[in-house]
Amino acid sequence: MPPPFPLSSMLLALSLHASPVLAVEGHYQTKTPYAPQQDTATYAAPPAGFQPIYTQLVARHGARGLTGMKSDAALYAMWRQAAAQDALTPLGRELGPDILALMKANALLGYGVAGIEKPGYGNLSQTGIEEHRQLAVRMLARLPALFAQVGQDAATAPRQLVTIHSGVDRARDSARFFTQSLLEHAPALAPLLYLPPAPAPSPQGRQAVAQADGINRFLLYAHKLAPRTDLVADRDHPYYATYAASQAYQYYERSKQLHALMDAPARLPEATAHARHVLERLFAPAFLDQLERGAASYADTGIYTFTSADGQLTRTMTGGGKTVIRSLNAAATKLYELYAIAAGMRHEVPADFSRYMPAEDARYYAYIADHEDFYQKGPGTTASAGVTWRFALALREDFFNEVDALASGDVRHAAKLRFTHAEMIIPLASALGLKEALAALPASDSDSQAGLRWHGQAVSPLAANMQWDVYRNDAGQLIVRLLYNEKETDFQARCDGARIAPGSVFYDYAKLKTCYGHVAARQAPPPG
Repeated sequence: MPPPFPLSSMLLALSLHASPVLAVEGHYQTKTPYAPQQDTATYAAPPAGFQPIYTQLVARHGARGLTGMKSDAALYAMWRQAAAQDALTPLGRELGPDILALMKANALLGYGVAGIEKPGYGNLSQTGIEEHRQLAVRMLARLPALFAQVGQDAATAPRQLVTIHSGVDRARDSARFFTQSLLEHAPALAPLLYLPPAPAPSPQGRQAVAQADGINRFLLYAHKLAPRTDLVADRDHPYYATYAASQAYQYYERSKQLHALMDAPARLPEATAHARHVLERLFAPAFLDQLERGAASYADTGIYTFTSADGQLTRTMTGGGKTVIRSLNAAATKLYELYAIAAGMRHEVPADFSRYMPAEDARYYAYIADHEDFYQKGPGTTASAGVTWRFALALREDFFNEVDALASGDVRHAAKLRFTHAEMIIPLASALGLKEALAALPASDSDSQAGLRWHGQAVSPLAANMQWDVYRNDAGQLIVRLLYNEKETDFQARCDGARIAPGSVFYDYAKLKTCYGHVAARQAPPPG
């Protein structure tokens, strides 16, 4: 019988899979382009007698552009005023054209790329597309026996490749490029791809909002559940707790308590020193003095028109005027945001923004961003009692529910593939108690500790992912291995007793779910 997918494709997959772990230079925090964090040649072999039966994934979308014309337009407005006042250094004169090039690339991002439905801000870059294409290739190569068997049985004993996403373009497109790559290398899997219906009814008690198959906001966009689209009023609904936790989190995001924690570093002398160091390389000191004493401000206003190289697409963008630079720290922070996003747009933007952001300053602003994300998306404070991650418990339980089905003999799913955002990957790391996420801190430590202990480039770079590989032996025992950014990773420390042997990366599933307090559902989990 011929192999279920071409041998040449498998050899390509294996060669890519065996490529060394990549290092990403720079200080980009959660905008760090993706690199697998372990050489796959060092993965532990499963114990004798165990064969792969299933795998599941949750992945952040790939590298993207800016989500809107805000920071770029505000900083460009500042640059234009400085140009008008002849207040630019030689390096500063080069900044404006580079910002404009970045704005154009974002306005047209995705144009001419098959699979991108609407070009513009927020789309995947070519780097982001390739991140997910290669992630799929490495999954195939890691588990060749599983996918070969699934492909071989596609006609006689089909097992689904369940695929869901948040509904946001960049997550949907990440799912599309991942699965396209999967099927290019393993075409026998094509009839097994399944996008389940979105959870319904939604919102409860109101006119239903149509959502395409494959969308599950409760699992993959739970940080922003809204009454208009997601209201759950019935306490018996499987997602009632998720909806309530989402509302609690959104309330917390608006609280003065959180913003005081996030803003703490900006009140320290280091903030002004770094801002001056960055900006005086670009702008005249007297010009910056106007901003520092409150005599000037710059907003994302203006009308910009950009046309594609082939002349077939023209987009006109109008600034909203809501992003305003009122301080040196705000200006330097906006420049850091452009430096960070440009790292994942190297195919679209030829400009090198690292020359505007010295390494020591980039490291500082990455620390500030880590500090903010620790309290807004990460473990938070001990007093916040998990409000920053409890909405991700449904996603954690979905992983367990999938393996429960296997344990009960239901093998209809061969894989479950989920595509989401940093706002879900980061809370999931906390909900799983992974050491990379670390623990909550007392609020009294907010001035220094969070950004030093917690690093976005490790917790949730672009295309960040968690994968569970499940193996079974002839006795029916299931064991699980967790990969976090493709690195073999321990579950929470108190689950050490669930390891099949001391120091093993494989965990007995029955003991693991007991450790996490997971109870198998008496009825089938909700769709998706």
